Amino acid sequence: MVSRQQAYDPQGPYGYPTPPEWQAPPERVRGRGAAVVFWIALAGFAAAAVGVGIQVFPRHFSAAQQQQIMAWEVQGRWHDLPAARIFPSRISYAPPSVLNDIGSSLTLKADRLGVARQAPCRKATDPAAAAILARGGCQAVLRATFTDATDTYVATVGVAPLSSAGQAQDAQTELGAKNLRMSDGRAPGVRTASFPGTPASGFTDNRRQLSGSVVSGSYLVMYAVGYTDDRALVPVSSDSYAKAEMTSFARGVAASAADTLGTPPPPPHCPGAPGC
Repeated sequence: MVSRQQAYDPQGPYGYPTPPEWQAPPERVRGRGAAVVFWIALAGFAAAAVGVGIQVFPRHFSAAQQQQIMAWEVQGRWHDLPAARIFPSRISYAPPSVLNDIGSSLTLKADRLGVARQAPCRKATDPAAAAILARGGCQAVLRATFTDATDTYVATVGVAPLSSAGQAQDAQTELGAKNLRMSDGRAPGVRTASFPGTPASGFTDNRRQLSGSVVSGSYLVMYAVGYTDDRALVPVSSDSYAKAEMTSFARGVAASAADTLGTPPPPPHCPGAPGC
């Protein structure tokens, strides 16, 4: 039988006996515990440093990943950018070659008359064009109308965001096919957007003289151009001067919107981490 003297230390703290299990561990045990704590802390610090490094240093993508991210950015611009960025109040464009006698420094101006409400593809385009755009995944059409500096011509430009750059190219090819013509001989395309109190107040579909389109990225940008006066469709193909003026004006405005929306962004290096 163990005696009370053997089981307790009579010199415990504050003069009370201390049970053996309360006594401090030997120095060797305490040293080993401190080492374990040190290595655990060091491992935690290393893990934290790796996490910070992942956030700070840019990550790299494959070429395919870069192309996909860039395509996503381009495809989202039509609803991310304000209308004034897509359709500026004033646009510079190059004149037709028949006017450019003093060198390439000559530029002409087009002024915006108004921006129409976003419309479904089937309502903003002719039926034949709407069918083509539907096959390309058209989501909506954004339209604005411009006039040239002399208020002689007026053009409605329509932006159609499609599913991919390939779909946009295919849609342009189909719209330009010679066997795809309306009853008046014009190619189908965007419908006009008129604005009261402006030179485009009477610009209706039956006064469209020429139609066409340009492509940039996944966007098909269509245009319809005519006169600001009340003349209906006339054979401008027999007037090379008027045809050249109309085409350079309308294509210049359409190309401005196409460049804003479809120009590829710089290749990405990391997906938006703080270190990017």
